[in-house]
Amino acid sequence: MLMNEKIKASEVELTGLHGEDLGVMPTAEALALAKKLKVDLVCTSLMSSPPPCRLIGAGDAKREKQQAKAAERGMKVKEIRLTPQIEEHDYETKRRQAEKILQSGDAVLLVVRIKGKEGTAAKELLERLAKDLSHAGHRTSGIQLSGKQASVQLNP
Repeated sequence: MLMNEKIKASEVELTGLHGEDLGVMPTAEALALAKKLKVDLVCTSLMSSPPPCRLIGAGDAKREKQQAKAAERGMKVKEIRLTPQIEEHDYETKRRQAEKILQSGDAVLLVVRIKGKEGTAAKELLERLAKDLSHAGHRTSGIQLSGKQASVQLNP
């Protein structure tokens, strides 16, 4: 994604801040307009002539670039393992870790190892963790109890 002075085309097809079509104009004129409005001129594609460009707010351009990069690499599923008798401090650490992963655009698989009759405690722990992380991600399905582990996956 080319921005501002890095756009080398002689003229560009410009779209305004609110999606309005401003037509084809020289690149220098488009840059002057962007500077006047205190925004960035971003080239959206180099495959056509003249290249289509948009006026985007400074912070929005950076955020859009990060989202494009995240979408390009795809979503990974990262696993976080817990035990049913986890202490409060450790729980908070795992919760923050999962929140950071969800905010980076990856999915989290929360897995609780079960020994003996710990199934209900494991299920309660996963319910609590899923509820605490509801602002950062949503469950793909219910809690799966299978053999020696209980798990739930959260997507951003």
